[in-house]
Amino acid sequence: MAATPRGDGDRPRSAQRPAAQAERRADARRNIRSILDAAQLCLARDADASVSDIAKAAGVGRVTLYGHFKTRADLVDAVLTRTMEQSDAALEATDTGGDPRQALTRLVGASWQIVHQLHSVLLAAHRELPPERIRAVHDQALHRVQAIVDRGRRSGVFRDDLPERWLVTTVFSLMHAAAEDTAAG
Repeated sequence: MAATPRGDGDRPRSAQRPAAQAERRADARRNIRSILDAAQLCLARDADASVSDIAKAAGVGRVTLYGHFKTRADLVDAVLTRTMEQSDAALEATDTGGDPRQALTRLVGASWQIVHQLHSVLLAAHRELPPERIRAVHDQALHRVQAIVDRGRRSGVFRDDLPERWLVTTVFSLMHAAAEDTAAG
């Protein structure tokens, strides 16, 4: 009968692997969190932040970063997705009920602050990602605008002679254009 390989103590090595794998997975999760935290901060300051700068800020090597994010575009996509999830959570607190005009004003006011703060992340995304991906990441936030526009059209306070999608796109585009102009001084 063949001997079972032994590691620490009397446990077979195969019994140690799940713990070691779980530990690595926890390390990987911590690394990913650190990379995303650092990338979000670095890209918010500078849309052109390098992968090396982000890895250094995360306390990991470039090899580790590239082990989780194959390209800079993948990293930027993950940061944009994460940023939009955080933004959506912040917008959740915005009252979008009542008069559609006032609701849209409140939502644009709350969104404007977020768009302005995260302008550089969006700029990095525009440099790395296709426009349809950027728009898709904004879908949840745009659903709020769409619900208000739909309600306003039904109540007669918003135009109904233009496609709803066009009205939503107009709100989206104006907020982002205003953020770009503000960032440009």
